[in-house]
Amino acid sequence: MKPSFQLAAIACALSLAIAGCSQSNQSTTNTNNQQQVQTVKQYDAETFFDTTSIMGSSFSPKSDKVLISSDESGIYSLYEVDIKTAKKTRLTDFEDSTYAVAYFPNDERVLFTKDSGGNERYHIYVRETDGTVKDLTPGEETRAGFAGFTEDGKHFFITSNQRDAKFMDLYRVDANSYEVTPVYQNTMGLDVGAISPDGRFIALSKNNSNKDSDVFILDTRKKTLKPELITRHDNDAKYSPETFSRDSKSLYYSTDAKGEFAEIWRYDLTTSEHSPALKDEWDVSFIYFSKSGRYQVSGVNADASTKVSIIDTTTGKGIAMPSLPAGNLRGVNFSADEKTMAFYLNSDTSPSNLFVWQLGESKAKQLTNTLSDAIDQNDLVESTIVRFKSFDGLEIPGVLYKPKQANSNNKVPALVWVHGGPGGQSRTGYSAMQQHLVNHGYAIFAVNNRGSSGYGKTFFHLDDKKHGTDDLQDIVYGKKHLQSLDWVDADKIGIMGGSYGGFMTAAALAFEPEEFKVGINIFGVTNWVRTLNSIPPWWESFKKALYDEMGDPATDGERHRAISPLFHAKNITKPLMVIQGANDPRVLQVESDELVAAVKANGVPVDYVLFDDEGHGFTKKENRIKASNAYLEFLNTYLDK
Repeated sequence: MKPSFQLAAIACALSLAIAGCSQSNQSTTNTNNQQQVQTVKQYDAETFFDTTSIMGSSFSPKSDKVLISSDESGIYSLYEVDIKTAKKTRLTDFEDSTYAVAYFPNDERVLFTKDSGGNERYHIYVRETDGTVKDLTPGEETRAGFAGFTEDGKHFFITSNQRDAKFMDLYRVDANSYEVTPVYQNTMGLDVGAISPDGRFIALSKNNSNKDSDVFILDTRKKTLKPELITRHDNDAKYSPETFSRDSKSLYYSTDAKGEFAEIWRYDLTTSEHSPALKDEWDVSFIYFSKSGRYQVSGVNADASTKVSIIDTTTGKGIAMPSLPAGNLRGVNFSADEKTMAFYLNSDTSPSNLFVWQLGESKAKQLTNTLSDAIDQNDLVESTIVRFKSFDGLEIPGVLYKPKQANSNNKVPALVWVHGGPGGQSRTGYSAMQQHLVNHGYAIFAVNNRGSSGYGKTFFHLDDKKHGTDDLQDIVYGKKHLQSLDWVDADKIGIMGGSYGGFMTAAALAFEPEEFKVGINIFGVTNWVRTLNSIPPWWESFKKALYDEMGDPATDGERHRAISPLFHAKNITKPLMVIQGANDPRVLQVESDELVAAVKANGVPVDYVLFDDEGHGFTKKENRIKASNAYLEFLNTYLDK
């Protein structure tokens, strides 16, 4: 950073403000030829990650508490929040993060999931009312998932690959005795998508390619237990089950068969009739219903933000929400009696906060305050959606964060951020890591290169088997867009990203060595030949779709080698940072080890941070803090010097 920043940082480090120091940077702006001074407070990573991340909104049977997962202790643990007092009671205390599933419908037992050290082999656990915990899906190699309760609460469903590591079978579990009964042995590579409230119908999906999928219905009352295809079609189209109607008479499914974007259609289980249910100018991301079916909740992925609608199905009209702080709704859930609604609000400058609302009342009650008390929300930055033309004239969208201290008289360094995937999307919403860097004077441009989801199926498939080429040029042209902004230092632009974005970071340094000054690769693929031959066994059901996207290693090995940064590491001449979890089942540690060694052999500065207790993504707050501090120190050293 600039000398004034460095001096302030030293003074901050020497201070006794343990809750999180702040520093000020004064920048000037010109308005009518007059200088105006803006003071920007800066906070350290510890303060940004003093922010609490929470998720989950399951109501207790009496509707007096909400079950959430919160990382306020340093890892995600289960808490129940009293609706009247907002008091939180911690329910789990493990070395690994635990994630809330739901209360049992008729008592206050709790279901939750947990893996081991980030290995993604999640098990289903029950926490009894006396606090004891039982693993319902034991086995070192087992991976399990929750699939829903029956309407009467007497049973619930789980999926598990215990029989065959490649396929998830479906089981019914007695909610009292925990006796497990097989329901469907998955030999076709299908995925369970939804189960009717009465437990009779199972909706399953099958990936035929990355452009084409089908939905099947399994009627458990038929002796054959043979899934029936309900989405016969001639042209490539994606079909995916969403939810059943509460009377178990209809299935709602998503499809892009009718146009560029996903719509919701309804399938009548008695007449086999298909009919349109919901469409928008963007992808309809989800749909579900309250317990009786009175309230319909749906979400639309509108230009990188989720817009939630809540409809009263008795009137067909949206419910009149109370006045709320700025932000987007998410995690909407209704109590069993449908008198109370729980939901989250999230924005670029505010992490998710939990609210409850008694339907019809004029005000909602905020149960959490997740932003650190030491941070003034006004010091944080709201994003803007920006579009630019790529090398071939294609319009590329992105999410841009402009530091408060940036202007034409005080140009700032910048980073192109690349999302994961392939096929992911950078979206609006709070990120402690990104806000930390922006707060310290680094612009971030999260480019949604071709192949990103959310912009139609044509855009999504433009990078099929073109990874590291056309999509990389979108990233390069995103950098060129940053250089056109009069508040960006055109000579100080780096690149960073996680997972697929980590691959793109390493690829940019290897194949476009003069474009970016530095790169931060966060558990990114560096050797596609190895990665595509070592995917986790439970990816079997969508392996074909992955190969359609990336190429089959049996036939496309030469291309995979050509786009793999590891085999071209001799070209990397700019400083590199690599972050890796030792337990990552997707991008193996050896990927990062070999890249680091190869780049060091070039005499290029390389910083390597390895977390022994993490996988593909960092769940422990202390590790997220360490990573964010490492990012900033690296950038201060090599980008803004």
